[in-house]
Amino acid sequence: MTRDEIPTPAPLLDLDRFEKNLRAMAAHVAASGKRLRPHAKTHKCPEIARRQIAAGAIGVVCAKLAEAEVMAAAGIDGLLVSTEIVGEEKVGRLMRLLERAPDVIAVVDHADGVRQLAAAAAAARRRLGVLVDVDVGGRRTGCVPGDAALALARAVVAAPALRFRGLQGYAGQCAHVPPWTARREASLKAMAPLLETRRLLEAGGIAVEIVSGGSTGTYNIDSELPGLTELQCGSYCVMDLDYLRIGGRQGDRLTDFEMALTVLTTVVSVPAPDLAIVDGGFKAFATDRPFGPEAVERPGVTYEFAGDEHGRLFVRDPAQAPPLGERIEFFPPHCDPTMNLYDRLYAMRGGRVESVWEISARGKSQ
Repeated sequence: MTRDEIPTPAPLLDLDRFEKNLRAMAAHVAASGKRLRPHAKTHKCPEIARRQIAAGAIGVVCAKLAEAEVMAAAGIDGLLVSTEIVGEEKVGRLMRLLERAPDVIAVVDHADGVRQLAAAAAAARRRLGVLVDVDVGGRRTGCVPGDAALALARAVVAAPALRFRGLQGYAGQCAHVPPWTARREASLKAMAPLLETRRLLEAGGIAVEIVSGGSTGTYNIDSELPGLTELQCGSYCVMDLDYLRIGGRQGDRLTDFEMALTVLTTVVSVPAPDLAIVDGGFKAFATDRPFGPEAVERPGVTYEFAGDEHGRLFVRDPAQAPPLGERIEFFPPHCDPTMNLYDRLYAMRGGRVESVWEISARGKSQ
């Protein structure tokens, strides 16, 4: 199948760029003496997870229990579920996942959560690995650093059916801070309480094997931290406009990783010399950013959302207007929720489809 035979709209993955991204991150993490457990919420695709592990990752992070269930069913090991799992239904599913994936790790940030997991694991005659999730300023999940985290860690250690593995601290509020110097300052400040918590636990006689955190935006900042053991970077493998715009160490764009993900559309209407309509709208691109998609090879057009199924292209030079039927690729504003809109990903080598990968964990709300 060629690019022109793909039904649109459709997500495309440039394999040459994607593979280069995998190599670049793996090399950086290895040189830093860390481990890489990339966040699968970016792609939700077992085949991408397999390739990340083949490139050196120790497993993947899943935002949802349902994502972890899909990854385990596909044979992916080294799973960390980064969101707290509470309630009888989900804890029961976690125990069933533990049967299939004995090395799965869960996170806790509340004493009641520890009790729920401990009771379920004991009843299932299993031992569950646990990280204490620490709030490093994002005000989303995580217990207070310091004594509160120490108390939770002691509760985990005291539960025979649980195995304390370490700490998690995700400073998502720092991931998109521009420029790089301000982002570095913000991340180092945010992560400091997490590392101090590690020292507190170790001083109290609790061994800390894992300290997990980091993002694509801070990958070359958090890798400097001596107490952090692994990075959870996710978007680096495919990239998006949001990360491109935050700036890197050397310039006003983050070019350390290449833009490997695009969405292919077709021009379905040309109602005026300065206007063309493509078949990609709200259902084709994530809409959670203040800017829209950017045409890959059409610098003379500006995209505007035109509803569920359509996008408007405003053409600066009518003489260069795209004709009816032209295929146009766009860089998405935000890769994670854009990937979540599709069932399959077209892996491209040049202009040909090398493979079609199922985005099996998309749409998982549980």
